[in-house]
Amino acid sequence: METTIRYPKDDPWRISEATFDPRFLGKYETIFALGNGYLGARAATEERYVGEKRDTFIAGTFDRFDRDEVTELPNIPDVFAVTVILDGQQLDLNQGEVSEYDRTLNVKTGELTRSFLWTYAGKQYRFQSSRFVSFKQRHVLAERISITPVAANANIRLTAGIDGQMTNNGTQHFNDDVKRLYPGQVLQLSAKTDQSEIYFVLTSEHRFSTEGVTMGKTKTEMLRRQLMSTYTADIEAGHPFVFTNITNVYTSRDIDVIYKDRSSLQAQGLETAEALKPFSYETLQKESAQAWADKIWDAMPITIDADESRDALAINFARYHLAVMTPAHDPRMNIGAKGLSGEGYKGHTFWDTEIFMLPYYIFTYPEVAKKLETYRFLSLGGARRKASDNGYHGAQYPWESAWIDDGESTPVWGATDIVTGKATKIWSGFIEQHITADVAYGINEYIQATGDQEFAETMGHEVILDTARFWASRLDWNEDKRQYEILDVIGPDEYKEHANNNAFTNHMAKWNMQLGLDLIKKLRDTAPAEYTRLDDRLNLDQLEQEVSEKIDKLYLPEPNANDVIPQDDDYLSKKLIDLAPYTVNGKVGSLFDHFNLDQVDQMQVTKQADVILLLFLFEKHFSKDVKLKNWEYYEPKTTHDSSLSLLTHTIFAADLGDKKMAYDFYQRARDIDMGPNMSSSDEGIHAASIGGIWSMTVFGFGGVRYLDGNLRIVPNLPDAWHELSFQIWWHQQKLAITETHDALKIKNLTGTADIQLDSVGGSYTVSGHDELVIKLA
Repeated sequence: METTIRYPKDDPWRISEATFDPRFLGKYETIFALGNGYLGARAATEERYVGEKRDTFIAGTFDRFDRDEVTELPNIPDVFAVTVILDGQQLDLNQGEVSEYDRTLNVKTGELTRSFLWTYAGKQYRFQSSRFVSFKQRHVLAERISITPVAANANIRLTAGIDGQMTNNGTQHFNDDVKRLYPGQVLQLSAKTDQSEIYFVLTSEHRFSTEGVTMGKTKTEMLRRQLMSTYTADIEAGHPFVFTNITNVYTSRDIDVIYKDRSSLQAQGLETAEALKPFSYETLQKESAQAWADKIWDAMPITIDADESRDALAINFARYHLAVMTPAHDPRMNIGAKGLSGEGYKGHTFWDTEIFMLPYYIFTYPEVAKKLETYRFLSLGGARRKASDNGYHGAQYPWESAWIDDGESTPVWGATDIVTGKATKIWSGFIEQHITADVAYGINEYIQATGDQEFAETMGHEVILDTARFWASRLDWNEDKRQYEILDVIGPDEYKEHANNNAFTNHMAKWNMQLGLDLIKKLRDTAPAEYTRLDDRLNLDQLEQEVSEKIDKLYLPEPNANDVIPQDDDYLSKKLIDLAPYTVNGKVGSLFDHFNLDQVDQMQVTKQADVILLLFLFEKHFSKDVKLKNWEYYEPKTTHDSSLSLLTHTIFAADLGDKKMAYDFYQRARDIDMGPNMSSSDEGIHAASIGGIWSMTVFGFGGVRYLDGNLRIVPNLPDAWHELSFQIWWHQQKLAITETHDALKIKNLTGTADIQLDSVGGSYTVSGHDELVIKLA
């Protein structure tokens, strides 16, 4: 496979682009993306190229282009692009000769650097740049560019500014508002989204070096949606021309901004620019790097001693991107399926959060997990409206979520059907309904792992109860079988649309209903005041009756004579097909180069772990024999076209004791974004897969599991790993865990309460600050 990606040897913090190739712009724009959870910037190069996607997003600032489209995160004005003309020739790496090229993301410090030697018409110029989005000051981002003529004097013309002509694949979300130039080369552009009417104000201060540089005239132009300054200078050979851009961004959606009107935001931008003037690029970057250390790396360290250094890099790369994409500052927002790194899925939130990313936050940053689940509570209004619009009761969570009040945000039409030539209808927004139980699952897991009763009482319990009510109203009665079914749905395997009795959906629905029943009884017996409050809101007696009358009559697909759980009513009777020709090249979705979705629906082919995911989430409900038989049946039929699939298979294989298979799946999942496939990440990072790197590490190989409120740790280290060390939070206690092939060591760093856990050999207690050592071999 042709690739330009490089992993510096024995350095678990850096990932590099070794050679510039314009075919691979999208890969590096995504994996080198910068951000801090509030702001995310795709890593387009400083100079522009055909095919680039120069995206910058502010979390939670959705806008709708017109009534026939769904909301999306608008691509805000760009501040990183520059046009550089050296001795009359525009800098373009497709021209001339490029040598000594390197572009590296240091995930430890959050800084992206780039350097190369450019030779054109016999003259050489050394180019160096660096940029970051501050992890200390969420509204601040900065860029520094240094250009040095090597052997002869040079003339430079550099154009930089604030470019509001950005679009979302051609869609412009902003009006052409106010542009101003202030003394000291401070540029300010304000704009407003068309439908959601959110104000954005960007303020940039431009700085220059002076030694060996004679500055010429400066020209600033106010064009349509652009505020651009052109600087000219004569540079002595061997002296760098250094351009620095310090920018701040504010919006009328910001939770930390009191006055939301345009003039107040403009004043805030100028005030921040003035406050930043005494600080150099280096100082601001250093404080940002320290914030990364304080909040992420030192707060909850994870280290992997492995034969291959990419395994240690993978967990750092994953945690970096999780921090970059997660709006930990604001519970009105959640994580997009592509984070803040691309336009894919329009910045919308899916079940990915609850099933694949929430576990990381529950165990490492529970305060962030609480905010992510608070978003689901705040979204109850939209979920209730969706249920009502569909003729159901309670809360039906949307497949894609944006604004907390919006309800369903899934587009109706998608890719072209290769057989019919028509647009494919996206049925997920209509019938992929397991999301409702997934939300309840995530909230329950958070409560069980943290013991956060305040959240449970004020938010979590209401979500659990109203999602249980939805399922009670959603069931379909089959008079012939005298049982309830769930008809016409899509499970996690999105190849099978309009399925009846999808195993994952039915089991999740019954679990959700039972959770609601158990909660009603618990509140009635132990928390009468909360019971009364929720009864006044939700009529708990009626809810209990609705669920009790139906739950035991709900059909659950169970293991057949061969111990195989039918994925749905028809899956096991469909046509068998050899998948080898469609998976050998590693291209995701290659099956659809040959068949359309209707044809694939008639085959025993699975997009992602469906029954396997069910067995993983409810592992205590099924025997190891059943797990093994279903693994043997479904895995050969799975294309892993979804980035969610490999991570589940990794954990499941580790649980089954197949270390070699688990590690193989791990490596494939690890490399979805950071690996050598140069087209895998063009539309943005695979957020759930990134969360899955942590889950594979800690759940799969670390053997950590939280089951019905109980902690279990049974290590499954692959042979290629010598030691895994990490920390987790459990019931307000911080545990330091070290695993080798011979021993498991657990120490309670908080030490204010005893911790009970299950592991090899039985049950154990970690008392106070004592270290528990369990021999594994």
